[in-house]
Amino acid sequence: MREEYYLLKMHKSCAELWLCCIKNACFFAQILYNENRSKMRRSKNKKYLKERERFTMDFKLSKEHRALSEKAREFTEQVLFPYEMECEENNGLTPESHKAITEQVMSWGFNATNHTKEHGGAGFTLFEQALASEQFGMVTGAIWDAVPQPSFPMKFGTQEQIDEYLIPSCQCKRRDAYAITEADAGSDPTECQTTSVKCDGGYKINGEKWYVTVGNIADFILVHTHLDGDPNKATVFFVEKDAPGVSVKRTPEFTHHFAFKHPEFLFEDVVVDESKILKGIGEGFTMTKDWFVEARLGIAARCVGGAERVLKVANEWAAERVQGGHVIRDYQVIEHMLVDMTMDIMAAKSLLYRVCWEISGDMDRKLKHARASAIKLWCSEMVNRVTDKGVQILGGRGYMRENPVERLWRDQRVDRIWEGTSEIQRNVIG
Repeated sequence: MREEYYLLKMHKSCAELWLCCIKNACFFAQILYNENRSKMRRSKNKKYLKERERFTMDFKLSKEHRALSEKAREFTEQVLFPYEMECEENNGLTPESHKAITEQVMSWGFNATNHTKEHGGAGFTLFEQALASEQFGMVTGAIWDAVPQPSFPMKFGTQEQIDEYLIPSCQCKRRDAYAITEADAGSDPTECQTTSVKCDGGYKINGEKWYVTVGNIADFILVHTHLDGDPNKATVFFVEKDAPGVSVKRTPEFTHHFAFKHPEFLFEDVVVDESKILKGIGEGFTMTKDWFVEARLGIAARCVGGAERVLKVANEWAAERVQGGHVIRDYQVIEHMLVDMTMDIMAAKSLLYRVCWEISGDMDRKLKHARASAIKLWCSEMVNRVTDKGVQILGGRGYMRENPVERLWRDQRVDRIWEGTSEIQRNVIG
């Protein structure tokens, strides 16, 4: 009996051991099963997310981009807006006001947004430049030009040229002006009559340039010439404004009251050293076209900003102006005008952001030119429609120069002309 008892007890222990093993095996099997399910789920999720990325575009600005836009808006309102009426009443800024703004530009970190930090600039991408320029464009009198963007082609200079011209310009210690247009060479720069010829001491420049923006405050000029009168040898020279033979022919007045002037310059036997050639002989036309890309993107962004301010002022006025016992925004005709303005701005802003984002990356050079022309064309036409409606909504007050809508109405008209007329933009796109 005792032997049977011990045998039974041993069998019972073995059975319990097997049961324990089976339970442990089931436990570990469940863990492995769960892990495999999780892996499969993660794999499916990754595949799903990857597929979704192919068909999804995120149009939200990043936290950093929203902060940049807000900072530029605050800078515009706090630093630039206070000088608007001075510019309007005096047809420009005083040297003292310009100096004060320049100090603030450096303090806020908006100096040379289009150049690298290595060269003393802010190092913004084209998209970031557009975000900042959009806010700057809200100010009247083109006071946005007190926030300098040294000419893009200067980055192609020699180290000596970069040290002498680009870096000081990025630090707001010097200022350049780009001289391209002439009396008989507007939309077609190949008709340029300003020549450069080889001579003792370098090259001799002769010619006349029109509409040299900021020419009154610049201390050197990038002069687009044709070497030996040959359009195929378009060459750009650095020319000191106080060099012998450089003079201002006249300073015309324009529809807008611009922060700075657009003088006409004469170059009479101006001798410059060979070291003053930018990039190389025959590179002028290519650099000028590339400069137009950046300039046109900037115009487009400022047009959006100007239109946004007009809409804001017009909408606020329509909400408080009472006629016929109702605020005028309650009248469908006014409401529809505000809606049209809003839709125009939405379309322009969407196009601006998309194109500037694309161009900030790698893109075919010819396609960049076409895209830049497209947004310059659309945004410059848009802002003129918006400002015209803004004036109409404000009525007589919209025609008073003390009103920012009236000033922007005058300011923005030139955007359909300079850096390529609307008609030329259509040719480029076509």
